[in-house]
Amino acid sequence: MRIPPIAVLVLLLALCCSPKSGGQLAPTPTRAVEGFVVVGYATSWDSIMPNPAYLTHINYSFTFIKDDFESLDIENTERLAEIVALKDRYPHLKVLLSLGGWGAGNFSEMAASEEHRRNFCKNCRDALQRYRLDGIDMDWEYPTTSVAGISSSMADKKNFTLLMKDMREALGADRLLTVAAASNARYVDWEDVLPYIDWVNNMSYNMGTPPYHNSPMYRSSMTVQEIGENWDGSVRCFFEKGVPYDKLVMGLPFFGHDANEIINYRDIPFEGLTREWDNIAKVPYLVDASGKMVITYDDPESLQIKLDYILQKRFLGAMYWNIEADDDDWTLSKLVASALLDGNDR
Repeated sequence: MRIPPIAVLVLLLALCCSPKSGGQLAPTPTRAVEGFVVVGYATSWDSIMPNPAYLTHINYSFTFIKDDFESLDIENTERLAEIVALKDRYPHLKVLLSLGGWGAGNFSEMAASEEHRRNFCKNCRDALQRYRLDGIDMDWEYPTTSVAGISSSMADKKNFTLLMKDMREALGADRLLTVAAASNARYVDWEDVLPYIDWVNNMSYNMGTPPYHNSPMYRSSMTVQEIGENWDGSVRCFFEKGVPYDKLVMGLPFFGHDANEIINYRDIPFEGLTREWDNIAKVPYLVDASGKMVITYDDPESLQIKLDYILQKRFLGAMYWNIEADDDDWTLSKLVASALLDGNDR
């Protein structure tokens, strides 16, 4: 359904004129998204090429902040160029530069200084122009905490909002600006940030390792007992923080966990293990001969339940980590595209 022009004007004025900004107009995203978005993270260190038939957006990960707190360290620019070249054959495709990731530092220092912030945002804009990119995905994990072994400050939350404001001003309204966020919706003042960004990529996975589920739909006896550590609870966290459903992109894991590490879907060792199903959490898991959970993961059955949930709640779409973790037949990617993109004008 297309929004009448007058409705668009009213919406933009409502978003831009915030009492906290003193009534000043802020640059605001103006693109209307037709249908759902499907965002896949493509890593710089792999060689498998994405299949654009199953995606609307690719987040190229990761780019880091150098020790001058302003410059970008973009890894494997040859692979980035190959991925961007896919846009020539698939005009619907958008490619974003994902900044950060787990353990990536220098965010706190950069965001705390107006000079560093503005120079950093300018360097991001220049990188988009140089590499023919469509936007920035901000993946600071996470403001105000050093849980990932990076520096932090209690001022990070306020400075993150300033960073999003400066980034939007640097990119303009025609570039995408998204944020990857913890499933508990902490660390960010979402009501202050929302006017500057296009959507939130909810990392609704990594919620547990054996004996707990990685990405449960609902709380069960086999889930971490915190509200944001299951899909339904995570959505409530974001909604209570002011994030509307149509700005929320839910994260699908194309990976599982054993007790020690992440396992890509393509590499899960099913042989010798037995698949069990948690009918409350709505996810499978693998057990050994003693009945002990040894791998938590998602498969087509559990992903379909998650996709039905996205359709029911009318979220903006889905994202997944990561593209290369799927099997050679693109089993999971095809499932997501079939649910969300069939009928999209791509």
